[in-house]
Amino acid sequence: MRGATRVLFERELDLAWGGGGGPLLALAFFAGLTAILPLAAGGDPATLRPVAAGSTWIALALASLLSLERLFERDLEDGALDLLATGHLSMAAVVLLKALAQWVAVGLPLALAAPIAVLALGQPPELSGLTLAVAAIGGLGFALTGTLGAAMALGSRRGGLLIAVIVLPLFIPPVVFGAGALDRAAQGGDPLSAVALLSAYVLFAGVIAPVAGAAAVRGALD
Repeated sequence: MRGATRVLFERELDLAWGGGGGPLLALAFFAGLTAILPLAAGGDPATLRPVAAGSTWIALALASLLSLERLFERDLEDGALDLLATGHLSMAAVVLLKALAQWVAVGLPLALAAPIAVLALGQPPELSGLTLAVAAIGGLGFALTGTLGAAMALGSRRGGLLIAVIVLPLFIPPVVFGAGALDRAAQGGDPLSAVALLSAYVLFAGVIAPVAGAAAVRGALD
């Protein structure tokens, strides 16, 4: 069982890194979104600073959507999903491993880029560590709920659009909590309550997403 878990996780990592540009496409999209704001709002730090955290988190959420469409679709097309459904691992475990691989391949690189983005938008350098931490936690939430959305859209003709419709409302809590933590810290407040709410959301998603995603995949296969 442990060997099957490792093999599947490594396979999903290879697919996530190689398919559709991997993290490079997400990072380029993230950089483009964060660069548009100073061009539209002007380069005045006093104007950019109040919206830096929220803008960065919206960019993180949208960049996390890019590689979700092919998460299950490619396995359905080549028959690998049928093999996974009859393998040693439960489908819930398969969904969870796909989400974790998505987080490692896309979520963590975006988290590493997030401190650079908020610094460019005028946030103080002292918030870099907190930005990295909350972006990594939130990225896991994006990966879990995004994998659930990809499973629910499996087999549909316009899967990418359907995934966005399903997932974007689920992305609202981590965006609110993550941006709230940075705003509180920037104003000299305590960000721990917002970080705790963000962590609780991720834990809830970690329980619900694999089970619901597995049910959606089994429904698509049937």
